[in-house]
Amino acid sequence: MKNNLLKLIVTRLLTGIGVLWGAATLTFLMMHLSAGDIAIAILGGPDALPSPEVLARVRQEYGFDKPLLVQYLEYLGHLVRLDFGESYRLRIPVTQAIAVQLPATARLALVAGVTAISSSLVIATLTARRAPWLKSLISGVELLVSSAPGFVIGLVLLYVFSFKLGLLPAAGYQGWRSLILPTLTLCVPMVVILSQVLRQELEDILEQPFITTARSRGLSETGVRYVHALRHALIPLVTLSGFIFANLLGGTVIIESLYSQQGIGRLMSDSANSKDVPIVLAITLMAAATYVVVHLVVDIFNGIIDPRHRPS
Repeated sequence: MKNNLLKLIVTRLLTGIGVLWGAATLTFLMMHLSAGDIAIAILGGPDALPSPEVLARVRQEYGFDKPLLVQYLEYLGHLVRLDFGESYRLRIPVTQAIAVQLPATARLALVAGVTAISSSLVIATLTARRAPWLKSLISGVELLVSSAPGFVIGLVLLYVFSFKLGLLPAAGYQGWRSLILPTLTLCVPMVVILSQVLRQELEDILEQPFITTARSRGLSETGVRYVHALRHALIPLVTLSGFIFANLLGGTVIIESLYSQQGIGRLMSDSANSKDVPIVLAITLMAAATYVVVHLVVDIFNGIIDPRHRPS
């Protein structure tokens, strides 16, 4: 078992290195080959009207006058040393810029992720193999919500609870109440996906012979669902939850901008618009690293929950 686990970890780490390299390469090429001059962006954009001499000096200072391949190889060399450089826009180390914004995003992502998983567990276990009308109602609501983009859900929540009822803050961070609408905007689509998958898995498991045996022993329906059926249905939930957690960073780009809150997502958006390459690359790598780690953790948990998923 220990050898198999070590083999899994080594394999995932090697795969992760490839993922990180690919993410760094694609982001580097996209930022450098997209329209616009990074040197002009550093100097404040076209409206700043920088002189050719100033532009030449900036290009030389940041190495933009070198061939793209040379810039790429130098960047990879910095990455190996975990040196992400300095933000073009903020004029501070990239790690410092990210460290300032990371707690806000981590708080929002953690609250949204935990809320989504716990809500989907409750909804799926309460609705699996229930009355057809209830299942149809829930499925209709899920279809409606899943077809709506995240920013539309956010706008509806803002209109109802902030502008119309005045119950919750519309922008900024003013304590825990400011987390409610961003959390709902992030987690509602996740709840729909997780509850659908878990409910289908539960309905299949509730048809199994060992469930009939558990009922024949006098175990209550609640006990059958939560003690026996739920454990066997957790594999897809754990897998999907892991990938959803890993992808939460992308969701925060829209959410933090919509609710005017600070965080990694908003930093990423602002940096991409201003062509702040070091920050964009660093955040992209952080997201890729999160994906790799979560993937590894999901595989390990799946092996613990169901031995059949352990590496051979």
